[in-house]
Amino acid sequence: MRAMDQFSGAGKPREARDFAARDSASVPKSDTEFVPGEFEPGGGRSGGAARDTGPAASGTDGPRVPEDPAAAGRDVQQPGTAQAWTALGGDPALLARVSREHRPGLLPSALPVLELASATVTVCSLAAAEFSCVRARSALLPPVRVDDGAVATAFHSGRLVRIDGRAPVTFAPLSRFWRTADGWVRTHANYPHHRARLLSALGMPDHGPAEDEAAAGRVATELAGRQALDVEETVYAEGGLAVAVRTPEEWAAHPQRAAVAPTPLVALSRLDGAPTLPLDGPPGPGGLRGLRVLDLTRVLAGPVATRTLALLGADVLRIDAPERPEFLDTHADSDLGKRSTLLDLSSRAGQATFEELLASAHVVVTGYRPGALDRFGLAPESLMDRRPGLVVGQLSAWGGGGPWQRRRGFDSLVQAATGIACLEAAGKAGAAGKVTSSPALAPGALPAQALDHGSGYLLAAGLLRALTEQRTGAAGSRLVRVSLARTAHWLLHDLPAAEPGAEPRATAGAEPREAAEAKEPPFDQTPWLTEADSALGRLRYALSPVGFGPAGSAVPNAAGSPRDWARVTGPVGGDATEWI
Repeated sequence: MRAMDQFSGAGKPREARDFAARDSASVPKSDTEFVPGEFEPGGGRSGGAARDTGPAASGTDGPRVPEDPAAAGRDVQQPGTAQAWTALGGDPALLARVSREHRPGLLPSALPVLELASATVTVCSLAAAEFSCVRARSALLPPVRVDDGAVATAFHSGRLVRIDGRAPVTFAPLSRFWRTADGWVRTHANYPHHRARLLSALGMPDHGPAEDEAAAGRVATELAGRQALDVEETVYAEGGLAVAVRTPEEWAAHPQRAAVAPTPLVALSRLDGAPTLPLDGPPGPGGLRGLRVLDLTRVLAGPVATRTLALLGADVLRIDAPERPEFLDTHADSDLGKRSTLLDLSSRAGQATFEELLASAHVVVTGYRPGALDRFGLAPESLMDRRPGLVVGQLSAWGGGGPWQRRRGFDSLVQAATGIACLEAAGKAGAAGKVTSSPALAPGALPAQALDHGSGYLLAAGLLRALTEQRTGAAGSRLVRVSLARTAHWLLHDLPAAEPGAEPRATAGAEPREAAEAKEPPFDQTPWLTEADSALGRLRYALSPVGFGPAGSAVPNAAGSPRDWARVTGPVGGDATEWI
C-alpha cells in the first residue's frame, strides 16, 4: 500500500496538505476529533488575526501558549529538542512551554549523550501534553519541565532496578567485545537462542550457560585468530549476533549508513483515509485513558515507548511468545504499568485471540526487524486493512532499507558498527584524534544504552503525535518508524557537541567496559527512585522522566500527568489475554 502522507523534518508536503483538506471535508467528524488550528509564536494564528489569549478563550481551537512573564530570559529550549520536535512535525510555538533543569556532568561521554537524552524526553513530554489538550478540548497547553537528574536516572533504569534488593543481571558472559586478528567484534548472546547460534557459528561446544564464564576463554582464543568481518558474516549466517567494530570513517563508507542517513529521525506516514478510532470515557491523568495498545516488542527501545504510554494512562498489553518469555530483570524494569501475557501467534487459536484483541486496539507497536512478523499478519498494511484507523509503531535496529534492514540488532551492536565505540574509546584514552579499531585500543561504550532509551522516547512521541494528527489534521491510519541506527546518526552528526569537560577520562586499572556498564551511575538518583511491593517481591525502580502539568501538584488530573505508574510489574505472562 502506498504511503499517502509523509511527515518529515520539513513538515507536510503540499500533496499531504491537499489530501488532508479533502479528507477533512469528506469524513464526518466524530466526538473525538478536534481541529486546533495553526499557531505562530506570539499568540497569532497563521494567516489570520491575533488570537484571544485571555481566560475566556475557547477550548475548541486547541492548545495555546499562555503568557508567562517568568519565562523571560529562561532557557526554554535546547537545539536537540528543537531538532527532534521539528522531525515530529510539531508546532514550534509549543516549545515555549518547555523548561529544563540542567545538571552538568551527567551521562559523561565524548558525544552529546545528555543532550540526546534530555531532548527525547522533552519532545515525548511535549507530545503528551499536546495530545492531552486535544483530547480534553482545552486551549491551554500545560507546562513541560524536564530535569536532567530524572532523565539520567531513567536512562540507567535497567541497572537500577532491584527485586528484593538483588541487583539485575545485565550482559551475559558471551556478550562483550572480543579481540580479533585485525581489530574487534562485539557479540550479543543474552538470549539463549542467540547464545547457541554464536557458539555453533564458531564451531565451539555448548556445555550450557552455566559454563559460559569458562567458555569465554576458549571463545577469545578462537576469535583472536579470525578477521573481524569474517566473524560478523559467519555469525550472521548462523542467525547469531556479532558486529565488527568500525571507525566512523569505515561506517561512513558502508552502504547501510548510506541507506539510513537520508531518512527522517522519526518517520510518520499516513497510509489511508480511515475514520479516527474513538476513545471512550474521560481522558484521565496523562490523557491516554481508554487507549488500547498491543505491545509486541523486545529489549529495550520498544518497551520504553510502551512503558511511557502506560504511564500516561493507556491499557498496554505486552505479548510474548510462550517459548521465549522476557528475562525477569528486564521485564521488571521495562514493563512497568503494563499487563503481560503469552500468546502463540503461530497457532490458529493464538491468531484468533490476537484478532479479537486487534478488533478494539488503537495502537500496535512492534520491535522486531522489518519483515520478521509479516508471516503472522503483522505487517503494518495488513494490520490497518483489518483495523482501519490504527496507529502502528515500528522499531528496528538498522532501519527499513539497505542491506542490513533484516538483520537483528541491539544498542551495543549499533554502537560498535557506527563508530561510537571507537569514539568513546578515544575519548576515554584522551586520544580523540586517534580513532582506531585496532587491537591497541579497546572499544568503549556510551554511559547508558542511550540509543535504546532515546529511540524509545522518540517512538512514544511519534505515536502521540500521530494520535494528535488524526484528530487535528486528517483522519487515517498512521505508521511511525524509528531505528537505533538513525538515532545513532543523529547523535554522531546533528546534535550540538558535548559540553566541555564531559569526555570520559582515562583511569589507571580501569575495569573492562562490560563491568563498568553494569554499575550504577555515579550520582545520587534517590529523588527519582521509588519502591513498591509487587508479585515479584519488593521492587525498586526508576520513575519516568516524562511528564507535564503544574509543578507541585499532589493529585494528577487531566491537566497533568502521573509521576508513577498505576500498577507495578507482575509475573511474565501472568495476565489474561484480554483488554481491561
